[in-house]
Amino acid sequence: MAKRKVLIITYYWPPAGGPGVQRWLKFVKYLPEFHVEPIVYIPENPNYPLVDESLINEVSEDLTILKHPIKEPYKLAGLFSKKASKTISKGIISEKNKQSFIERVMLYIRGNFFIPDARKNWVKPSVDYLSNYISENNISTVITTGPPHSLHLIGLQLKEKLGVKWLADFRDPWTTIGYHKQLKLTKSAQQKHKTLEKKVLNAADQIIVTSSVTKKEFKNHTTKPVEVITNGYDYESIGKVELDTVFSMAHIGSLLSKRNPKVLWQVLSDLIKTNDGFAKDFQLNFVGAVSEDVLRSIENNHLSDYINNVGYVSHNESIKFQKRSQVLLLIEIDSEDTKSIIPGKLFEYMVSNRPILALGPNGSDVEKIIKETNTGNYFYYDDYESLKTTILTHYKAYKNNALQSHAISLQKYSRKSLTASLSKLL
Repeated sequence: MAKRKVLIITYYWPPAGGPGVQRWLKFVKYLPEFHVEPIVYIPENPNYPLVDESLINEVSEDLTILKHPIKEPYKLAGLFSKKASKTISKGIISEKNKQSFIERVMLYIRGNFFIPDARKNWVKPSVDYLSNYISENNISTVITTGPPHSLHLIGLQLKEKLGVKWLADFRDPWTTIGYHKQLKLTKSAQQKHKTLEKKVLNAADQIIVTSSVTKKEFKNHTTKPVEVITNGYDYESIGKVELDTVFSMAHIGSLLSKRNPKVLWQVLSDLIKTNDGFAKDFQLNFVGAVSEDVLRSIENNHLSDYINNVGYVSHNESIKFQKRSQVLLLIEIDSEDTKSIIPGKLFEYMVSNRPILALGPNGSDVEKIIKETNTGNYFYYDDYESLKTTILTHYKAYKNNALQSHAISLQKYSRKSLTASLSKLL
């Protein structure tokens, strides 16, 4: 059977690091098994805030990759403030009352002059370049994945120009994403975002989202089919990893200013004060970027001496941290806007055989998945007593060499199973 050619338009691709690259890297890996030939289109000179060279090894040598130059404002922004430019590009935005003048100005410019985002100047040259390629290579299906949501505008114009079948994949929501409110948008800019979002949702042949909350939201804006295909886990061959001898809790990934669970720091501080054994055994690992606001909260709760601030590591190294840590932390902002956010690391956490301790808003998709798979405990931000009780229970199990996870029903979240679902839409 001849394989069907599908053009995938993405900004994040190896050597990009972080969660944004994993979804389509894995889909592309497994699509050929479902009689689909993926062709990937990426920027030639991207500005990746995180780089992981090891991910290049996961890209097949047989894969066709198209590249085209992109003009981005981050280099120009770096002339004014390298630090502010770098942190904003990583998604780390200081709390409003702690923002410098330069940071406030850069957020205003980013939000109001670069709609929908800083990659908008890539749309026109990409449409011009891809129009010829699509016509010459008999491609009938195009997939765009965002953020950056400007890539959906490439799909929109290719749909209008060539009549291709177009699938728009939303790894995150658009106008309801939490950081949108921090971009200091004028009413006019807000309306432009909403207009573009609605246009994309109603022009695409198929919408793909990563959570049921986002599906429900988008269903209010379009009659087009909306399918949930979550992120997932893959089988990583990293060898045997020994558990930490200390009672370690690890957070993998970025801890932004608003993702700052003060109730957890208070619980840990109180346990250290009242339990000598806990104080002796405890260690908190941060693997990824951590905002200054979070570090200040840690210091205010006298936890600084218990922190192992590792910083960003390769994907393989992060998997090792997941497998060796006693407890895995998953922290989400306590907000209505974040109920639809399912961090990619959740699925890797789930197959690590380590218990997950998660904090987030009531009624989130993460809460449902953790309960459904029996992979840990989920708490709200006012759950001081139950959070403290669970951590103590985990600590006692650790002392008895009996701390582990008892996961169920994980297979449907494997990357291969998820790719099978995607292939049916193609």
